[in-house]
Formats: sequence, C-alpha cells, structure tokens
Amino acid sequence: MKLEVFEGAMCCPTGLCGPSIDPELTRVATIHYVLQQRGFDVSRYNLTSEPNRFVENDVVKAEITNGLDSLPLTLVDGEVKKRGAYLTNEEMAELTGLPIASFAKQGGEKPKVRISLKK
Repeated sequence: MKLEVFEGAMCCPTGLCGPSIDPELTRVATIHYVLQQRGFDVSRYNLTSEPNRFVENDVVKAEITNGLDSLPLTLVDGEVKKRGAYLTNEEMAELTGLPIASFAKQGGEKPKVRISLKK
C-alpha cells in the first residue's frame, strides 16, 4: 500500500514550525512516523516546498484545478481516499490494519509537558 498526502502551503514540509503549532499537524506527523517505522510507504507533499508533485500527479492536478479546497488530499495506491481533511486515527487504523492504540490519542488532548524557564 502506498499512502500519499498532498497538503496546502505551509512554512515548512511538516507544518511543525512557527510560533503556534497546529495539533492536527502534530497528530499527522506522529501517524506518518509510526507508519514509516513499521515499513509502510508513506509520503507527505507540501505545496510550498514540492509544487511539482502536485502538477506531475494527474489525480492531484485534476483535484486542484478549480481551487485548493480538496487539500489536504490523501491518496492510497493512487486513488483518492479523503479530501479536505486528514484521515482520522480510526480511518488510519482501518486502512492499515494496525490497532488504533498505535497512533496518538484522539479527542484533542494536549500533551502534558512541563517546561522550566529558570536561569
């Protein structure tokens, strides 16, 4: 199985930069990391850093011809699996056959991290 995600323009390839990080992008990055570690063929393409990937793929090119509302766009083996949103953890578990516990927690829970700023 080949999983490809085509994402809108972001400041860096993963979107995990800048002053505020979108928790959804963190969730997606975690899922992709887990899948890569388990040997799955997964790729993410950012419109800013890899525009050629969008125009070289006929399926993606057809999807974005009239606008970018279909981004993020997920393809599985070259066919559209989801448009306009990322696959949920449940959808990813069903697609890959992995237990949902393999992926980050759902429900918008924020990670509990304590940072000390003492000098």
